[in-house]
Amino acid sequence: MKALITGVQGFTGRYLAAELSQAGYEVHGLAQSPSGRAIPGVHAVHAGDLADLAALTHIMETVRPDIVVHLAAIAFVAHGDVSAIYSTNLMGSRNVLDALVRAKVTPRAVLIASSANVYGNATGGMLSEATLPAPANDYAVSKLAMEFMANLFQDKLPLIVTRPFNYTGVGQTENFLLPKIVAHVRKKAPVIELGNLDVARDFSDVRTVVQCYRRLLEKPEAIGGTFNVCSGKAFTLQEVLDMVRSISGHDFEVRVNPAFVRANEVKMLLGDRAKLVSMIGPVDDIPLADTLRWMIESPEQ
Repeated sequence: MKALITGVQGFTGRYLAAELSQAGYEVHGLAQSPSGRAIPGVHAVHAGDLADLAALTHIMETVRPDIVVHLAAIAFVAHGDVSAIYSTNLMGSRNVLDALVRAKVTPRAVLIASSANVYGNATGGMLSEATLPAPANDYAVSKLAMEFMANLFQDKLPLIVTRPFNYTGVGQTENFLLPKIVAHVRKKAPVIELGNLDVARDFSDVRTVVQCYRRLLEKPEAIGGTFNVCSGKAFTLQEVLDMVRSISGHDFEVRVNPAFVRANEVKMLLGDRAKLVSMIGPVDDIPLADTLRWMIESPEQ
């Protein structure tokens, strides 16, 4: 069985490659500019730009994957180039699906990673897949548009859509919140500058997330569904800072930098994963404190 992961060189892609390889798949990757460095568990990395439909079609014809996971995207909410967000997350995703159809490849399952950001500033407890989307920034709009676009291929491809909430782990870049905090602690920095402090997030470990992706791909009943991937628990930023201080033994001052404060910041994201669990069964969560300890103590950062 062959698996193709777009964005295989990214943070999530590397962990998913290892997860699928351990499950017995021959893992192929797609990258705009292959680094040349071997990725554990990856059989081959194919060079392809999401904007190049012909190149994508050729890759699909060559690999003929049994499962596809589309991760390649601009994943940073505050990315400065709005046009790139839409061209990559919407049109790039359409090209991946169109390439499969043009290549006459019908995988067993195609998983597309959307985002819990599509829920926007929704309030009223846990957010389920039935919650009306209300995207509050261009990144979230691009992901919701991608979901609607993917619906156009439902009669041609076996699609599964995931809406992951926040997740983290070793190797995530420092423009994301938790890796930024961990990096400051590892350097014993006396001060850290952050943006909005009045936020709460549902955090998962990347290793849990990719395991959920694999289990969804193995469930034929999941095809056609949209699933939150989350822990069902929200932590405030203050709770995270306290955990990091406790684990590292390093105290630091927190300053609010107005340049980091986003007017359209989503205040709370807390996911309901009942639908996910009903599909794949119980999820073995890694506690956030254990994830933070792994990140703080890892020699790989």
